[in-house]
Amino acid sequence: MHVQPLLHTHPAPLDHLAERADAVLQALDCGQACTACADACLAEEGDMGPCIRRCLDCADLCAAVVALGSRQTAGDSPAFAALLEACVAACRACGDACASHADTMDHCRHCADACRACEQACNTLRHALA
Repeated sequence: MHVQPLLHTHPAPLDHLAERADAVLQALDCGQACTACADACLAEEGDMGPCIRRCLDCADLCAAVVALGSRQTAGDSPAFAALLEACVAACRACGDACASHADTMDHCRHCADACRACEQACNTLRHALA
């Protein structure tokens, strides 16, 4: 991926670039996993509605982390800190929902793993910026 070197080319780079790049990469991976999982859940039998909603919420927040985390001009705004906190919460909720289906649905297992990794990376960046 080009995130790490690209962030370092900014004329006014911020601190904690490694943590920022990791959060952006994990959010990108998690967003894709959540979108694919939500789609797969649509094809499953039973009421997968709660899992699908959590996946879609998480995917949307991950996309926002990717967008805002890639911008350095505005610095580390309070909005970005709040977004990281919201993404951590969404990843936890989606990871828990998918983990409850992980024994029988591989897509949920993969999604739960991606959520846990993103939750950790966003939490690490959030604490580094505090």
